Amino acid sequence: MAEAGIVDQDQYSCSVCLDLLKDPVTIPCGHSYCLSCIEECWNEEQGKDYKCPQCRQTFISRPQLNRNIVLSEIMENMKSINSSHVVLAEPGDIACDFCAVEIIKAVKSCLECRASYCEVHVQPHYNVPALRKHSLVKASKIPTCSKHDKLLEVYCRTDQTCVCMHCLMDDHKGHDTIKVTDTQTKVKKTIQAKEKELQIVTTDITCHSESAVEAIKSSKKAFAELVKLIEKKSIKMIELLKAQEKADLDEGEKIQDKLKEDISELKKRDDALENLLQTDDNVQFLQKYESVSCSSGLEDFPRLSFQPRCSFEDVNKLICELTKSLENACLQEIDKTLNKVSDLPTKTPKFGIKVGDNVRVKPSVDTPTHKWGSVTHQSIGVVKKILDELMTVDFPEQKNWTGLVSEMESVVDVSSGSSSQDPEIKVGDKVRVKPTVVIPTHKWGAVSHKSIGVVQKIKPDESLIVDFPEHTNWKGILSEMESVTNEISILDSTFKVGDKVRVKLSVDTPKHKWGAVSHKSIGVVQNLSSRKIPVNIKVGDKVRVKDSVITPKFTWGGYVSHTSVGVVKGKIWVLSYDKYIKSENVMVDFPKHKGWKGILSEMEVIID
Repeated sequence: MAEAGIVDQDQYSCSVCLDLLKDPVTIPCGHSYCLSCIEECWNEEQGKDYKCPQCRQTFISRPQLNRNIVLSEIMENMKSINSSHVVLAEPGDIACDFCAVEIIKAVKSCLECRASYCEVHVQPHYNVPALRKHSLVKASKIPTCSKHDKLLEVYCRTDQTCVCMHCLMDDHKGHDTIKVTDTQTKVKKTIQAKEKELQIVTTDITCHSESAVEAIKSSKKAFAELVKLIEKKSIKMIELLKAQEKADLDEGEKIQDKLKEDISELKKRDDALENLLQTDDNVQFLQKYESVSCSSGLEDFPRLSFQPRCSFEDVNKLICELTKSLENACLQEIDKTLNKVSDLPTKTPKFGIKVGDNVRVKPSVDTPTHKWGSVTHQSIGVVKKILDELMTVDFPEQKNWTGLVSEMESVVDVSSGSSSQDPEIKVGDKVRVKPTVVIPTHKWGAVSHKSIGVVQKIKPDESLIVDFPEHTNWKGILSEMESVTNEISILDSTFKVGDKVRVKLSVDTPKHKWGAVSHKSIGVVQNLSSRKIPVNIKVGDKVRVKDSVITPKFTWGGYVSHTSVGVVKGKIWVLSYDKYIKSENVMVDFPKHKGWKGILSEMEVIID
């Protein structure tokens, strides 16, 4: 706000006194002046027509002057702002070189003008186009050369002193020098890079912390669900025991009722015998006694006892065994998981790549998931960060390049760009230019990547002379060449089972894709057939998407990647020309994506 007020002060100046408006008044033509200035002008023109000092508009009668309230408030605000930023220079401070009345503290120094300015006098450097190009720095004493009276902007390492540009032409000619601005620029770039690193690290820490919170939530949820599952099974067990208890009790009540009926019947017979003993008629006694005594034995009332179908003592034993079994199983599995979690920080990455390794994009990858940018198959960079399936790589052509870990390979020999050491090359060997070499040091001539020649001479400076069919006495560098053995010569065009073969260098992408194969891969022919080989995948197999598949037919889904391993759940139809093909679709359960849909030709079996 202060700078805005100072920058715009010209438009609030009186055109008569050229100072800020004091008691501003506005005349009919619209121009504003100090009250005292316009009155003085018109007093001098008394008896004449009254005119505006700026536009010269004439007024027949002297206009009435009224105070412009809005302008007055603006003037007051500007005065307060300007006065608040006026700081007098104290001993040791840099003073403004243009303040004459008061010694005001300078806020900026100009390296071109070699002068220091206060807030007011520095404004032309902000407003005048020619002065905007000057270099303004914090107010300080500007170092100048005592000999040439020029700015000291170069440091002489030889004499360990600061010099001007003219000194480089005489006293310090040929010395080891460096521009101060270059060093400052490097420092600023380093600061910016470190600030960016800090921002990235801060973001990574925040993400990691959020990930930890999610992991804790998932852990709590998993154990809570496990407790709920046990409680649910416990309720089911209790219900089963109660049902068994009820069934046994019902059976016991039936036995009790039967025994009560038998006792009642026996009591009736006992009463009948008692009455019979009281009769005096012997004939009647004998007749009735026969009928009563014949049905009074235990054989008419079989022995009854309570025999429960379930022994709850056995149930207690089973529950105890279950408790011990669950405790052992849970403790073992939980301990395994805890050990795995503990091993995560020191666990070797799945693809054997770690931070600091030299890597490049696999030759089998046509287009990286996160695009090429300025990177190529020949580019070799250093891994800066690995986060889950993603890695950040610094290539010479592009810094902070992002790619998938599964799409990268380690490079051991950085000078040659090869992940394996080539055998020693000697005179007489068949050689060719490595596929990783874009342009040889001594140019191609008539040679190409497919050309194979014979080494004629190897010089001490690591250069060699090769006779190619297309170019004799071709000059190259040892580190840019590779041996070509007879077994894998690409000149052979007839194949038979057992031959060693590889993909031709002239083939950018094989018809049936790369898979895990590259130009350097050498294999043995197992079968020669025009018939399509069935895909041997069945329900229950562990599978993943092939590395050669950039984007699956039914897309990734969001949680599936090249490193995701899932189990085949859907029905599999073997692909063969000998059978009818109904479908090659497959349903796979991945840990983070159940029911994922894919096609057989895009999948490969994972063997534990």
